[in-house]
Amino acid sequence: MIDTKKMGRPRTFDENDALMAAMNAFWARGYDGTSMKDLSNAMGISGPSIYSAFGDKRELYLKTIDRYADVDGCAPIVEFETAGTIEEAVRNFLEVVVTYSTQQEGAPRGCFLASCVAMTVGEVEGVAERMDKAIRDTDARLAGRFEAEKAKGNLPPNFPAQERARLLHDMRQGHVHRSRAGWSAESLLEDLDDRVRMILMT
Repeated sequence: MIDTKKMGRPRTFDENDALMAAMNAFWARGYDGTSMKDLSNAMGISGPSIYSAFGDKRELYLKTIDRYADVDGCAPIVEFETAGTIEEAVRNFLEVVVTYSTQQEGAPRGCFLASCVAMTVGEVEGVAERMDKAIRDTDARLAGRFEAEKAKGNLPPNFPAQERARLLHDMRQGHVHRSRAGWSAESLLEDLDDRVRMILMT
């Protein structure tokens, strides 16, 4: 017979929604500036429930990084991987980056990893490894599309897939930094054609 008095109460919240709310709180205030009270208010969950479901503040922070890397951080890459031509792929990638970086006031801008997480490398245990993996995974996925286009004959055999993948990744971060300095979407997209040509130059 099960002793119902010893059974924990069933969770009354969606774990994914709670993680997204926590991520936005960290994104807005930074790791050090976000208190457990801030997290509780953002997530709509009591402090004890947070500890029970996600662990302490550091463990919750690491879980938000994993969640972002698996889902939200992929939007530009998904556009890159699914576009019809390689020219459209590069263009769509950069356009989505700009859209995310210059979205409406009050919403988190740019990339959670670049805007928030990178600031805690060396300060919060477990962050450095996740940042390194996220960078390497992004480079690999971008290079993978370039290699696929080489195999199809759409890019020359000597096209430097890995190097251009890194350059495209770095352009993404440049857009994020400029947007946080107040640059508009229009200004960031002014030289889009030149950037596409730069990436695909042979």
